[in-house]
Amino acid sequence: MKNYRSFKTISKTFSYLVFILISLVVFYPLVYVVAAAFAPGNGIASMNIVPFKDGFTLKHFKYLFFETQYWLWFKNTFIIALWTTFLTVVISSLSAYVFSRFKFVFKHTLLMSMLILQIFPSFVGMIAIYVILNRIGGLDTLWGLVLVYVAGGIPYNTWMVKSYMDTVSKNLDEAARIDGASHFRIFGTIILPVTKPIITFLGISSFTGPWMDFIFPKMVLRSPEKQTLALGLFSFVSDKKNEFTNFAAGSLVICIPFVIFFLFTQKAMMMSMGTAAVKE
Repeated sequence: MKNYRSFKTISKTFSYLVFILISLVVFYPLVYVVAAAFAPGNGIASMNIVPFKDGFTLKHFKYLFFETQYWLWFKNTFIIALWTTFLTVVISSLSAYVFSRFKFVFKHTLLMSMLILQIFPSFVGMIAIYVILNRIGGLDTLWGLVLVYVAGGIPYNTWMVKSYMDTVSKNLDEAARIDGASHFRIFGTIILPVTKPIITFLGISSFTGPWMDFIFPKMVLRSPEKQTLALGLFSFVSDKKNEFTNFAAGSLVICIPFVIFFLFTQKAMMMSMGTAAVKE
């Protein structure tokens, strides 16, 4: 009995040590970035390996806000993310409603085509995207980048929302249709409230996607006044600069509104899950 208790204590202690070690591995880079945002100096080589041991300063935030175009980068990124979220939610939810509730020719073929298109990585079509944007005048424009994000996310997002809509009872549609409701009214007053959890998740994922994307803004945008946060912050740690602490300060400021947005949308999503209607 004593041996069993000893073995249980040892195994429990070992488990705690493993979890603590994993937590340190996960959280140390985050704590180090936060410490770098307030540390004196610029380069990462001059920083102490122990967070916050170098001291505390706010000069990086002052430099970021008053001596760079940080707020312009923030505005451009926010506009792109906001329009991407709005258009993605509208187009994907309507497309999902059509595929979920209507029967038409080539429906299965179109669904399979969208699924196959989603298998390939987005950067495979970068040359084609560049050529198309160049011909329609979308290069070096914010709307061109929004078009890339919206078009690239339609296949997967349509499939995701459609799968959720398929679980919603069609009796709700039939009852509304008997009362004389049109398809748009059914979609707006019945389907959307019931599918609010997946729509909220779609909005969150559509907003976070463009927020710190680097590849497509680098390809599409050229002018300094059109740069996003990812491009602007990357200029601090390029080959010509080694301003890691300024980069860390900018990254930390980005997280604040983003975390606030996520907390509000997460609460709405959890509430909507609890009030979902009858499913088949």
